[in-house]
Amino acid sequence: MPHETAAPGPRNLITDVQGLAVGNAADPGLKSGVTVLLGHAPMVAGVHVMGGAPGTRETDLLAPDKMVPAVDALVLSGGSAFGLGAADGVVDGLRAMGRGFQVRDVRVPIVPGAILFDLLNGGDKDWRTNPYPALGRAALQAADPAFDLGTAGAGAGATTAGLKGGLGSASLVLPGGLTVGALVAVNAGGSVTVGDGPHFWAAPFEIGDEFGGLGPAPRQPLPMPPRLKRLGEATTIGIVATDAQLTKGEAARMAAAAHDGFARAILPAHTPHDGDLIFAAATGLRPLPEGAALTLGHAAAVCMSRAIARAVYLARPATGDRLPCWAEKFAGQG
Repeated sequence: MPHETAAPGPRNLITDVQGLAVGNAADPGLKSGVTVLLGHAPMVAGVHVMGGAPGTRETDLLAPDKMVPAVDALVLSGGSAFGLGAADGVVDGLRAMGRGFQVRDVRVPIVPGAILFDLLNGGDKDWRTNPYPALGRAALQAADPAFDLGTAGAGAGATTAGLKGGLGSASLVLPGGLTVGALVAVNAGGSVTVGDGPHFWAAPFEIGDEFGGLGPAPRQPLPMPPRLKRLGEATTIGIVATDAQLTKGEAARMAAAAHDGFARAILPAHTPHDGDLIFAAATGLRPLPEGAALTLGHAAAVCMSRAIARAVYLARPATGDRLPCWAEKFAGQG
């Protein structure tokens, strides 16, 4: 799928996939936050985990042999294990909306989630009451087709090897009309840029100047990123989505293929120190043409690479930061 046969959607966000909205909520003092992907209707979903230190909720239900056919929302959160509570707030909010899996005369919202570790980023973590359920409900209430990137939502306190991380998104509309999008909170143990320079590993997949238009880095010996995080202190978590009709098994394969986007944009990725995980969601508004699953997986990986670079490129400085953002370190370069 050459780039000339596909182009970003009108927003270049995962919400270019019809039937989706995204909400962010963050606490600047906490230096953490939550991002919620909401389907206008229940979504078929899958998941694939490649990191060695994941933190998850309700992911077992996404296996093809499990009963629940669809989910109402997906949650990405900071806060390590505390952040799993963000889904509680989302469940409460969805229940108030009358959403959820029908069991006789009750509805149970199904909300899988994943977390990243941002507890040592300089924010005030001395809370008495876990703040993440309230942040989760606030993110749900903020759900909209337009949403902020960079230092926002689940990426508000994210870091990488040497630079601030952030929240990123990107989309592609394929020649047959299917749309694919990615959403990612980049809190990697590895580096998203090459060596000490401004160039992104994802540069070969950039469309236009969506993350600076710098192109690939000049040839140089393979750099090794500094070890700035210890075991369990990192994780990149993301979602890929499409408007195609997919089974749970096909959604899981799309999530697996999207991990190529991690490997192309972060060096190294999928380490024992990361909880790298990707959800996939399908709104099912368009039929899946025969043989198109391969194209969807490739497009998901391309979108994910671009979304990762955009997350770091769009990060902005905040009080108490322990690392510079890309815009500070490389001012005027992109």
